[in-house]
Amino acid sequence: MSLIHPTAIVDSKTQIDSSVRIGPFCVIGPEVQIGAGTEIGPHVCVQGRTRIGRDNQIHAYCSLGGIPQDKKYAGEPTELHIGDRNTIREYCTLNLGTAQDAGVTRLGDDNWVMAYVHLAHDCQVGNHTVFANSAQLAGHVHVGDWAVLGGYTGVHQFVQIGAHVMTGISSVVTQDVPPFVLLAGNPGAPHGINAEGLRRRGFDVARIAVLREAYRKLYRQGLSLQQAVAALAELQATHASSREDLAQLLGFIAASKRGIARP
Repeated sequence: MSLIHPTAIVDSKTQIDSSVRIGPFCVIGPEVQIGAGTEIGPHVCVQGRTRIGRDNQIHAYCSLGGIPQDKKYAGEPTELHIGDRNTIREYCTLNLGTAQDAGVTRLGDDNWVMAYVHLAHDCQVGNHTVFANSAQLAGHVHVGDWAVLGGYTGVHQFVQIGAHVMTGISSVVTQDVPPFVLLAGNPGAPHGINAEGLRRRGFDVARIAVLREAYRKLYRQGLSLQQAVAALAELQATHASSREDLAQLLGFIAASKRGIARP
């Protein structure tokens, strides 16, 4: 208990590891669980059925586990799950899920969430992502591993953002963004692949070259989406070393319900 500041209000039913640090003037509700090594800065409010994993750094004035900003919400026992080793900076808001979806809002592991970010109800965020200041996700948005959202990016509800995507500052995302793509503007439009990000994650020159060719077929050759998908399948058949990357791209396109962002 010496790691909990005396001004913090922690409900007696809260399940927290003995190594958790809780700063001044925090409020922690009765259904909250917090794993070992997590540190919570001053003036943080954690409520609802919120599960926080190990070794997270949660900075001042965050609000975690608040009820969804959804008029259909009627008090259902929905949840917020935060994984391990995340950094969540000042003034972020992460809401509970809703009964109309999975019932859980999820933030995975090893994510870097900068100040004023909002994750609305039922968002599903993978691992190793970066959300720059004031990136905002509406409800039901899915974000793949290693995605980077530039500052002030706004994402429409139900949009899917693929793995390794990067968005530019103040991008407005209203359609699904396939894996590996750079997107910028209002409305957001594709501008090549995220080559620098891929290099930093260990993609070699040959692997990136195949993804560049895939991008050209999808966006630069005047093909219909159906024709582009057929061309990508042919590319996959002739590049065994990139088969998984192209399968990820093709699978994303096939599963898209809003349609992918195209010029």
